[in-house]
Parts: sequence; structure tokens; C-alpha cells
Amino acid sequence: MDIPLITRWRQRHVPARFAVFGDGGRPGPETLAELLGECQLLRDRAAEDGVELDDSAASLSALDQLVPSWRDEEEQALDRLGNDAGLYLGTVIVRTVPGAGWEVSPNGGPVVRLATGREIDTVELGHAWAENGSPELSQVLAETAQD
Repeated sequence: MDIPLITRWRQRHVPARFAVFGDGGRPGPETLAELLGECQLLRDRAAEDGVELDDSAASLSALDQLVPSWRDEEEQALDRLGNDAGLYLGTVIVRTVPGAGWEVSPNGGPVVRLATGREIDTVELGHAWAENGSPELSQVLAETAQD
């Protein structure tokens, strides 16, 4: 049943991380990896602190060592940084763990699927890291590589 008022409201209130993967079709794996790997806010913040994000395990360790000055910022900036941290974590996993790849979950959000079939919501983990510093991104990668 289509109720125009509700349809218009939903179109304006879809969370940003899901809007990318709306009903317009699913992007291919290469397009998805390129799109999700940008993480410009996180890359800019890391660069300000002298950390180059080169999609490696070492860069995750360097991120874990940063002083979390962003935790004092407004919620919107923290939310964007959490998204980027999760997407960057996923990018590193996809590039370094054999058989890992991006997929779009049924709700439209990005997840990393391992060769074992396990799905990891890296965006959720990125939000936790940005807000609390835990779990450490490098530790998530190490545990994922063991699966």
C-alpha cells in the first residue's frame, strides 16, 4: 500500500549510509570497493596528525594510536567519522584478507563478507571505535584474518 505522505517522509529521512544503496540497483564489487574506500573525513583527520592511510594493517594500528580529539565534537561530526572509520576498516579487510569482499546487506548497508560466510558490520565497529576507542581497529583486522 502506497501512502504518499509516508513515502515522501521516508525519502527525506533515510539514513545517509543507506541512501547510497537505495532501490536503484546494487553496485558491482569494484564500484562498491571504490565508493566505500574513499573515507575522506577520516583520511583528512589522520593526515592532520601525520598518519597516511594507505589501506594497510599498519595504518589501522596508527589510527588506534591517535589521540581521540574528535570525541569532543558535535554528534554529527562524530557520526560521520564513525562511518568513515568503519568503511576504512572494511576497506583494509577486503584488501588484506583473502576471500573477503563488500556486500550490501538486506537493509542496504555495507558489510564485509569473509570467505567463511561470516558477515562483519564494520560501520557499527567504526562507530564504537570513534566513540569509545574500542574495539581497536587493528585488533578487529587480526581477529578477522584468523577466520
